[in-house]
Amino acid sequence: MAQVHDSMMNPHIEDLMSKVDSKFKLVTLAALRARQINSYFGHLGEGLGASIPPQVTSVARKPLSIAFEEIAADKITAEPLPDETETDAEAAPAE
Repeated sequence: MAQVHDSMMNPHIEDLMSKVDSKFKLVTLAALRARQINSYFGHLGEGLGASIPPQVTSVARKPLSIAFEEIAADKITAEPLPDETETDAEAAPAE
């Protein structure tokens, strides 16, 4: 009987990869959200209220781990940016 070893990372990479199209998108999304979470924790008590708190209950202390848990729980998703042609058409005044 083969032993299954638990990895150091939870949630597993395989679970996270099913939520996004590529590894690059996963890294970019997690890094951006981790910066937002870090900013939120840095501004606690100042009453600014501009940062969004973590969307999952976690025992993790690191912002990147919390970001991965949010992605796994489908609380954070990657949205494609609009094409430049779409934004140019909207910005151009109608004649």
